[in-house]
Amino acid sequence: NIIRRQRQELKLLISELKDRDRELNDMVAVHERHIQAWEDDRQKILTLAERCSLLSNELNERNAIIKSLSKKLKLLESQHNDSKITLENTQQKFQELTQKVTDSSVHCQALEEKNQSLHCSVLELSAKTGQLQAREQELLTMLQLKDKALIETTDQITEVTSKFKSLENALHTAKLEEVSRNREQQDLKLTLNDVVVQINKMKDILSEKMKESSKHEEEISQLKQENICLRSELILAVEEAQRKDQLYQFTKSKQARIEKELSSLRQVCVKQQRDLHFLHVNLDSSQDFRQ
Repeated sequence: NIIRRQRQELKLLISELKDRDRELNDMVAVHERHIQAWEDDRQKILTLAERCSLLSNELNERNAIIKSLSKKLKLLESQHNDSKITLENTQQKFQELTQKVTDSSVHCQALEEKNQSLHCSVLELSAKTGQLQAREQELLTMLQLKDKALIETTDQITEVTSKFKSLENALHTAKLEEVSRNREQQDLKLTLNDVVVQINKMKDILSEKMKESSKHEEEISQLKQENICLRSELILAVEEAQRKDQLYQFTKSKQARIEKELSSLRQVCVKQQRDLHFLHVNLDSSQDFRQ
């Protein structure tokens, strides 16, 4: 009865050991699957980290491009301001020249009016000279008395003639100045047209640069959103890896406890096998003794 009971206990222990061995094999398989999944997750994390570094490098390059475009935009704005200042100065000079031309035209008109009055005076003086020549015979007796008056009149005529010549010269120089001013005005109009064309070109270039800058800003916002998504995915992956590492540590400690229990069970089994062998020897000896 004792031997049967011990055999039954031994069978139960062996079946329990087989169950524990199966559980241990299952746990080892699960542990291997966890290790494989952890390795796959680690590879994914490495690929995500590499992709994140590539995206960071690309973002830095885009930032450098945006900085260079901003510098170009500032340079174009400064050039536009310089062109605007040049245009304002040109307009001011044009207004000054226009004012000078109007002043010269007014002065020329005044000189023409004065010339006309002098011409009328010359005609009147010539008419008076004819009358004096007609009355020369009559005034022969009075000629000696009025010689001084005639000399004075002759002096006045010469003075008026010299004044008329000086006025003609002044009119000629005024006309030359008006022609030169008209030429300068035409040149300034051409320069103003060129400046306006350049300003329009600068405005077109500035609008294109603004469009490119808006496109780059949209791309940068998209890249920032992708970077935020990748960072959140990376954080989730790191948390999952930490959880898997904790599970691995827990499984490792559990496996150590199971191995310790298994070693103790193996020692018990060895002791029971020794006891069973001793019982078999005693049984054989008792049977031999009975025989």
